[in-house]
Amino acid sequence: MEYIVQGANVIAFNKEGHKYAMTCAWTTHVDYEKIMMLIGSQSYTGKALKVGDIVGVSALAKGQEKEAVHFGSKHSNTFDKFKDYKYEEDGSAILIPNAKNKLVCRVEDITHVKDDPDDLLVLLTVLKHQENKDASFLIFQDLNY
Repeated sequence: MEYIVQGANVIAFNKEGHKYAMTCAWTTHVDYEKIMMLIGSQSYTGKALKVGDIVGVSALAKGQEKEAVHFGSKHSNTFDKFKDYKYEEDGSAILIPNAKNKLVCRVEDITHVKDDPDDLLVLLTVLKHQENKDASFLIFQDLNY
């Protein structure tokens, strides 16, 4: 099954009473139940990730352009990204309703990128997933932002 594409994928989680979320285009499969995300050094969400965390990854669907831009436009420490937005929770994982695919994942490894040690390559294992078969993936290149 194709859980994600290099499209608009929102990683989101609740940790120590704070909700984190960001849109990430640099996401890919590396095995049947494993995905990787490249998270930039400027990301407050990325800085909060630790090995063992349970997070949500929502592969957004066409029609969710507003959500892609919203969750990717500012940092999680500057405002509550979930105020006035509907979301679902599965433990600490936060998922976006109506996404093409909703994944609950465990952070397996976090590697600093050699040429840019502040950037993070995050390996995730998919623990559960839910597919919206009626939806198509939102492709990042289709966004107007």
